[in-house]
Order: sequence, then structure tokens, then C-alpha cells
Amino acid sequence: MDVKLEPSWDDLPLMANTSHILVKHYVLDLDVDFESQIFEGTIVLFFESRNRLEKQSGSTKETCRSESNEACRFSTPEPCHSPVTDTRTSSSKTGYNDFAICGKGEKDTSGKDGNHDNPEQASGISSSKYCCDTGNHGSEDFLLVLDCCDLSVFKVEEVDVAAVPGIETFTGSPQITFVSEELRNQIVHELVTLPADRWREQFDYYAHCSQAPGCGELLFDTDTWSLQIRKTGAQTATDFPHAIRIWYSTKPQGRSVTWTSDQSGRPCVYTMGSPVNNRALFPCQEPPVAMSTWQATVGAAASFVVLMSGENSAKPTQLREGRASWHYYVTMPMPASTFTIAVGSWAEMKPEICSSEDLAAERSLTPSEADFRCVGICGHMEYPCRFQNPSATTQEVIPHRVFAPVCLQGACQETLLPLVRPCLSAAHSVLGTHPFSRLDILIVPANFPSLGMARPNKEKTGHVSDSGSSVIKHGLNPEKVFMQVHYLKGYFLLRFLAQRLGDDTYFAFLRKFVHTFHGQLILSQDFLQMLLENIPEEKRLDLSVENIFRDWLESSGIPQPLQTERQARAECGLARRVGAEVHKWIRVNRRPHKRKRRETEEVFEKLLPDQLVLLLEHLLEQKTLNPRTLQSLKRTYQLSQQDAEVRHRWCELIVKHKYTKAYKDVERFLQEDQAMGIYLYGELMVSEDARQQQVARRCFELTKEQMDRSSAQVVAEMLF
Repeated sequence: MDVKLEPSWDDLPLMANTSHILVKHYVLDLDVDFESQIFEGTIVLFFESRNRLEKQSGSTKETCRSESNEACRFSTPEPCHSPVTDTRTSSSKTGYNDFAICGKGEKDTSGKDGNHDNPEQASGISSSKYCCDTGNHGSEDFLLVLDCCDLSVFKVEEVDVAAVPGIETFTGSPQITFVSEELRNQIVHELVTLPADRWREQFDYYAHCSQAPGCGELLFDTDTWSLQIRKTGAQTATDFPHAIRIWYSTKPQGRSVTWTSDQSGRPCVYTMGSPVNNRALFPCQEPPVAMSTWQATVGAAASFVVLMSGENSAKPTQLREGRASWHYYVTMPMPASTFTIAVGSWAEMKPEICSSEDLAAERSLTPSEADFRCVGICGHMEYPCRFQNPSATTQEVIPHRVFAPVCLQGACQETLLPLVRPCLSAAHSVLGTHPFSRLDILIVPANFPSLGMARPNKEKTGHVSDSGSSVIKHGLNPEKVFMQVHYLKGYFLLRFLAQRLGDDTYFAFLRKFVHTFHGQLILSQDFLQMLLENIPEEKRLDLSVENIFRDWLESSGIPQPLQTERQARAECGLARRVGAEVHKWIRVNRRPHKRKRRETEEVFEKLLPDQLVLLLEHLLEQKTLNPRTLQSLKRTYQLSQQDAEVRHRWCELIVKHKYTKAYKDVERFLQEDQAMGIYLYGELMVSEDARQQQVARRCFELTKEQMDRSSAQVVAEMLF
């Protein structure tokens, strides 16, 4: 029976039918075009049907958390046969894959509907009704549903993996004489289930298969939130082609990436934690249960640097004059939402002096160096795991690169670069083995929506259908990313637990937790349950998963333990010092403009950034601060040069007391710290002061074209 999902205007549908079929690997081959502001190329997806996976899980440790355990009924279709072909003799045009691709500006020559089938037959999905039972329809064809939006799909075809030289090793026969759909799917099955110690061979075959010729176009249709694909006669997920190629391009208005300029005014593009995740960058399966690996080749003008969340430190490969490509890959299965890319004219920061000990400590350990004889000690699906590599477990500092716009090169070289090694070493000392083999750090543009990085949580979805599709409640509400209460309460909950248990006990637990659950999907309950199971009875007291959820997550307001902590913090030395400084400033503010000559000047202590934030918060509680006091405050602590947290409180003081001489500080903050500036726009408008509202509107006009879309929408509603 079909399940109809009726999301409200701000709900985010997850359409992929992950209960029937799962993507195991993506191969992307894209070109980035800054003039058109698009990515264009192909993506090849390798699948495994869920009934085959469920049969496997009975005899192996590779398991997935499924939203639905309901089995599907299958029937036998007519097999698809084709003669044997060889990629070495296939016709080709230009391009990385040696196969034709719809070029930029080329029109679809397949007619108005192209290779689209009847939308009513192909999808059963409209803008108002989301039909999610896409498994077995008796005599109907199986429908593959992928999450996507804001994409132009040109063609979908089955990939003839049997045409790859040497692929017969996966068939158990010395040569392939007759190719059927069943044989192709068997080859893909053998490929995606290769053991972890053969990952290089596996990825090489993925690359070769991605370049294999097509063996038949597939019917497809798109709607607002999905791409639906089917093959005539393939009635079940098992019969559906397990390797398909999609030719597509993104759209300039796509919501997964931001096209903008960096701090040096040079063009760049990056993924920014969009509410729609990566579905406007490539067709994918959004639900986190769809854990997959990937490899990607991205071509760009030779003047650009391409960074991705891969495991390798990619270097450019010259394609032709003025063009270069970058290749990245990931061997750890992860949700598609974790795929990131940034392309720009970044400069790489390198240490001026690097000792031989540093180089030895940062030696890159590839997955092939791991000893996989101990497979089974980890709880995740099999992959080349660093936790099973003795050399990796003792590596305090992993290889890392730091990139920044040219104008910030000096500041990053001086301030940021020296901090990276100590931070990585500290993370290793607290949490143990680094789960990833390397790290790239990028200074992002000012419009990066730093408050919008939260990903959908499975518990926040609505009804999950038999196919695995669901809805993220209010996932598209532009104001949601600015609601920080849950982040703040979560932070203080962790602080509370650390104080209750003591640092030694708490950090020992964190290390054990990371070691136990690395490479797996986990929920808050998993964390809390394991914590309570691993602490001494005398420290547990009244703590329980139920009590923690009730007091910290389900109740509004400040939890009682946090109120008690606030009182205790007010009595600590650093806070008392701030309190003394607050009283000094109150005295300064009360003095008459003309002071007596013998009256002594106040001497202010030097404060840490956190203390400055606390000082300004206390001063915000004062009904009035005169301009002379504000001017002295700015000069004493050089507030214009402090970090964003301090400057945000300073701007709040400026707005509250209408300190016009410092309005330039407010304008600078709104333009350079756009994510945090959202709240400041509201304060400027609420004041109902004409000059302040003029400042808000002027800054918005200057930044709205480059501002994050959700931020711009929220600010526009405030201003107009």
C-alpha cells in the first residue's frame, strides 16, 4: 500500500527508497565553470539491493541500520542480453572518460520529452503528494528514486561493466562470452563486496567501470525533490541495473553550493552546509543509512585550487593548456551529506621551518599500510580502518594543509598555522586515534553560514515509509539554522557531565566511545547509555537517560544544574575579576563630565577574550552608558581589533546606546561576520531609530547578493 507524505511548506522530503536499494559507491567526473556558475559532467552509481544485503548480514559483520525491516516480494523479469564489447574499441569523443558528454550550451536532441517516460507512470510523485512505495509493483517496473533538486539531468544510462578489461576475474570464468543483466549485477556485487585489504584494486575497477560504455538508456523523470529512474522489464531492485551513469549539470541557483568571492575579491565556490545538503550538487541517497564511499575528479582552470573532503592530499594534473584536474577519494563509508568541495584561488600556508621529527610524525599513512588480519574487532562495516593500524593509532599529528585567500596569507601564517599541530596532538591525547588520515583547513569567505552546519537527525523525521523515504520536519525553515538553544544546551550538558564525573573519568569515556563507535551512525541515546554504563555507581547518583532527556532536552528554560553552575561560576576568580572591572566602569560612567583635578584615574586590568565577553554582557544590563564611557571602553580594550564574539557584544552596546561615532564598527561587523550579524540586524530594526535602520538597510544592500540564501531571506523579512 502506498504511503502518501504531505509535508508542510517548510518540511524537507527525503525521497530515496533506501529500504530497497543502496548506493555503495559514487564516481564523479565534473568540470567547474565559474562563468556559468555550474558544475557539469557525470556521476556513476554502484548499487546493492537490500535483500542481498540482508542475506549477507546473517553471516558477516557488515550491517546497516534500516528504517524498515519489511521484506519485499520479487518476481523474475526477462533478462537483458547484449554482445560483449570492449572499452578499448568503443567510439569516443573528448573528455576525461573518453565518452561523449552534453557540452555547455548543447540542446537536448531527444525531443521535448527526451527519454522521459510518462510522469504519472514513472514517478507517481507530484508537488503535493509524495508516493513512496517504490519497491515491487507486481507487474510494474521497479522505480529507483534518488534525492536531488536544482539539477539539469540530460541522460541516464546503464553502464556495461562487463566490457571492462580484466573484469572477468569477478565472474569465476576465464572469459566472458555472453552478457546478461544478471551477470552485470553479479560483477557489481563482487566489486562492492571486495575485502578492505583490496581497496586499491576495488577503486581502480570503479574508475575503469565509470569509463565503460553505456549499454542502454534508462527512462527517467524529475520533480522538485527527486530523480526517478526505471528500466522496462526490471520489476525488482535485484533486477534493476546496479551500475548507472547520469549526465547532468548543476544550476547557478542550486542550494548546495555558494558561488561568491573570497576576502581578496577572487571568485570561489564551496559547499556550505545547506538544508538540502548535497542533493543540488549530485543525485544521491540522502538518508544517513545510505553509507557509501566515493571518488571524484574535478576539472578547473589551472589558476584554481580544488579542495575536497577526501583521504588523499590531491595535486593538480595538467589536462590541457590552462586546465587542470584534481582527484580525491574516500574509503570510509559515510552519508552523502559529508561530501564537501571548495574551489578558489587559495594560497597554501607552509611552515617556515619543519624539523625531521615533524616530518616523521606527519608521514602520510595510506590505508594499504594497515594490518587487516584483525578484521572484526570494529563494529562498523568493513573498510580500511585506521584503528586497526598500529602505526596510525600512535600518530599524534596527521598530515595537514592550510589554505587561505591571498590577502590573509600573512595573518594565517603567523597566527593559525602554529596552532594546528598542538591542536591535533591534543585531540589525539584526549580522543585517541585520528579517524581520518589527513586534514585540510580552509579560511572560508565572510558569507559562510557558520550557524547552519547541523545535519538532519533521523529522530526528527516524520513517518518513514516502507521504501525508506521520510520528511525532515521544518528542515527548510530559514530561521531554523539561527535557533541555537539546542546547541547551547548540548554544550552545557557535556560540561555538566564532565564536572560531575571529573575530567579523568570523562575523557577516558570519550576515548572509549570514539573507539567503540567510530565509522558508525550513532544517536544521543547511544552516547548517554554508554556513558552511564561506564561510570562508577557512586558518581552516577540520579543520572539516567530518561532524566537527562527530561531535564536537558525536553524541558524549556535553563536546567537546574546549569543554574547552580552559573552561581558557582560567579564566585570563581576569573569571574570575580570581571565583576570588579564592571564596578570600575559603572563608577566611571557616573562621574560628571568635569572632574575634580585630584580625583584618581581608574586603572583597568587586562582581560582575556572570554572575560571581555562577560564584561560587555554585564555592561549591557546597564540602563545608560554615556558616549565618553563607551569611547574609553573601546580605547582601553581595543574592541575593534578583538574576535567576533567580543565585537558582537560591543556592537550590541553601540546599538543599545545609539553611539553614532562607532556605527562604522557595526557596519564592518555586518559585512565581515555575516552569520553572526543576523541577530544584529534584528536589534537595529527593533530600536525603531531611523539612522540605525538606515545602517541596516545600507549594509544589506551591499551584501545581499553574496549572503547565504537563508540568511538573506531572514534579514529581508526583518527589513521590509
